[in-house]
Amino acid sequence: MKKITIMLFLVLSVFSQSYLLAQSKAEKIDQLISKYNEYRYFNGSALVADNFDVVLKKGYGFANMEWNIPNAAETKHRLGSITKQFTSMLIMQLVEKGKIKLDGKLTEYLPYYRKDTGDKITIEMLLTHTSGIPSYTAETDFLKNVSRKFYKPDDFVKEHCSGDLEFEPGKQYAYNNSGYFILGAIIEKITGKAYEAVLRENIFEPLGMNNSGYDLAETILLKRAAGYQKTFDGYTNAPFLDMSLPYAAGSLYSTVEDLFVWDKALQTEKLLPKKFMDEIFKSRVEGLGAKYGYGLSLGKKKIGDEEYDVITHGGGINGFNTINYFIPKKGQVVILFSNAGGAPLNEITEKIIDILNGKEAKMPAQSLAEHLANVIKEDGVKDAVDQFKQMKEEKDAFILRENEMNQLGYSLMSENKLDEAIAVFKLNVGEFPKSANVYDSYGEALLKKGNKEEALVNYKKSLELNPRNTGAVKVLKENGVTVDEPKEIKLSAEILKQYVGKYQLAPNFIMAVTVNGEKIFVQATGQPQAEIFPLAEDKFYPKVVDAQIRFVRENGIVNQLILLQNGREMPAKKIE
Repeated sequence: MKKITIMLFLVLSVFSQSYLLAQSKAEKIDQLISKYNEYRYFNGSALVADNFDVVLKKGYGFANMEWNIPNAAETKHRLGSITKQFTSMLIMQLVEKGKIKLDGKLTEYLPYYRKDTGDKITIEMLLTHTSGIPSYTAETDFLKNVSRKFYKPDDFVKEHCSGDLEFEPGKQYAYNNSGYFILGAIIEKITGKAYEAVLRENIFEPLGMNNSGYDLAETILLKRAAGYQKTFDGYTNAPFLDMSLPYAAGSLYSTVEDLFVWDKALQTEKLLPKKFMDEIFKSRVEGLGAKYGYGLSLGKKKIGDEEYDVITHGGGINGFNTINYFIPKKGQVVILFSNAGGAPLNEITEKIIDILNGKEAKMPAQSLAEHLANVIKEDGVKDAVDQFKQMKEEKDAFILRENEMNQLGYSLMSENKLDEAIAVFKLNVGEFPKSANVYDSYGEALLKKGNKEEALVNYKKSLELNPRNTGAVKVLKENGVTVDEPKEIKLSAEILKQYVGKYQLAPNFIMAVTVNGEKIFVQATGQPQAEIFPLAEDKFYPKVVDAQIRFVRENGIVNQLILLQNGREMPAKKIE
């Protein structure tokens, strides 16, 4: 009897210690997310699991701010691009049934598609963002003139997903919503059913995902979160988006609990035999700074001395952003849904994974720009400027971000508070003197105020830092300033090949430089590939963002690059 009692005590003791450890992790994660919520960086729902056991599931902030209805684990959120992994599953189910071939051409399944391009594009290229079709969400007038309209899938494909190719199919990677929209149309054509019905019959019902579906505005949907955008005064309702447009690229809703069911199912053969499941997770291309499979990013995470495979994907859609992140071997899962848009979900996820693996996670600091906005509102801009230096030095309490300061300046300009906006832009120039953008914004405010001479000085400075600032060129020319526009130069393929390699900006941030013929490309972790253009040997710029890249040589050999962006010079050593 004594032996049994001792054994029982030991079992209870081990269980108790395990429970307390899990409880401690849950408390730390809750404290972390609560702090992000307090500082208005996160408003949404969260689920965290370890060894596929739920450690935390909880809502933070409000699902409906107008009625003060709180978020919860069962709150339904729009998924955005997490939808793509469900679309890829439906495609692979059709492949398994012999109704689709991965090397089959687009025009075999949508005969109406333009043959000159569709005959070159395969199903796999659509799945892996290598088709070369322009992404419809990149259209300059999409938000203004297209996003509120209803389209039938085939009509939308013809009008907005059939543009001239940006590159030869299969030769490059460029994250693309058009490809997944087309895949949805193909699913409907082959099955003779609506995309929504195929999803329900083939995924949601078999898995018991009863709180997931296609988000249609007219449907009465219990516990659906409203989407918001953060402002310096609070929040606004997100702009309307007709959900026929994200479609198979981004129109689903779910709960964190249902998405966890999906993540666990991906470790089984419930939806597909192993042979075809393996195809989904097979690395196809270098994309988003990681390997890309079918609708999923496949990365690596070093924990201790071991490196683990990571499966992840994020999403962003009007008023919402999301992340689904899991490490299969450890059963560690982080699912975060924000219904206030723009939440730093990658940053929060990394800290949660650290906590799950016994590391301390630093609590977030409050936005200095947001605090400054409150001081301006309550005490005036003079007091705000006086307090700025002190706030800036309190690094544990406040974090200073160039983009947030710029947003504050433009927010004040929109209210016609020009003196306040000019003061904020001036502070930003002082903090980020190597950023072309801050001088451009400062110049814009000064010009609006009527201070033309000083405005043009700042526009010139912006152009010096970013010779491709076409906005600055236009303003200067309109005001009689002669501008010598820099011209791109031509570099041979042999010279460009000197820059090829991987450059490490931070432990988990790599910039991969590749060359295709006489074109050179860069792809950073978490970002699509972008072509860069030479202004001089060793000096390049991308056209898609305000930045420059300078390569550094040692003994004539390129061993480093320096990224100039947001007023910062960020060196990256060549590691491969």
